[in-house]
Amino acid sequence: MIPAAFDYSRPRSLDEAFALLAEHGPDAKLIAGGHSLLPMMKLRLATPAMLIDITRIAGLDGIRASGDSIAIGALATHAAIAADPNVRKLVPALADAASQIGDTQVRNRGTIGGACAHGDPSADYPAVMLALGAALTMRSRSGKTTIDASDFFRGMFETALEADAVLVEITLKAAPKSAYVKFPHPASHYAVVGAAANLTLSGQTIGSARIAITGVGDCAYRASNVEKALTGVDPDDASAVKAACVDAGAGVEARSDVFASGRYRAAMAEVYAARAIAAAAQR
Repeated sequence: MIPAAFDYSRPRSLDEAFALLAEHGPDAKLIAGGHSLLPMMKLRLATPAMLIDITRIAGLDGIRASGDSIAIGALATHAAIAADPNVRKLVPALADAASQIGDTQVRNRGTIGGACAHGDPSADYPAVMLALGAALTMRSRSGKTTIDASDFFRGMFETALEADAVLVEITLKAAPKSAYVKFPHPASHYAVVGAAANLTLSGQTIGSARIAITGVGDCAYRASNVEKALTGVDPDDASAVKAACVDAGAGVEARSDVFASGRYRAAMAEVYAARAIAAAAQR
């Protein structure tokens, strides 16, 4: 469990980071909290020759609310996100996810940018990003690019983040009736199955819904069939919500491992989607 030898640099600006990325090319890896990369390095699943620590770059850890939206700096820690009153008010699903990641040490060191950039198929944030329609902003020497979460998460440990770019900010519109729930793995606390719900009510029924699932397939996904079935449903009618969540794993090849089979994950996607909807409706 000892990583291969590597060099280390701690730039104080994005320009310095870009220069290091250009100099070392594919041999370089960015690191912030390190809770995704370091375990892979210890197992030698990743062997970067250069680690570029971006934690001292100023201005990347802010949380700013403006009107009906909120911007989260990529270096904001899970603990800071979970505790922020604007996050809890405007996008409570994000606070839910941040408060359930790992343990106290992980939440105080790990960052939202690192977690999203890693693209783990069982990570919590991707489902929330999809349900809340997040926009992710990346910077490189060639400029700034902002893309929708639906285009950012592409597969198992695969995202739209280019090797020469840095994820700098995530922007979300207010989603006060949103929630995230999960069945955590007892050892890693990653999601065996996690579900995020973002509801818009029309009177006493659901006018529209965005439901996203993590932990089941190779990456988080929108359960579009569930979203359609929820239109016009009374969120307090547990039977109707449960019926709408049938086949929440439809069209996705569910992963199997020694802890949970694909069939179990697919079945739990229905259960946790219904729980997320109930939690969101109560807000």
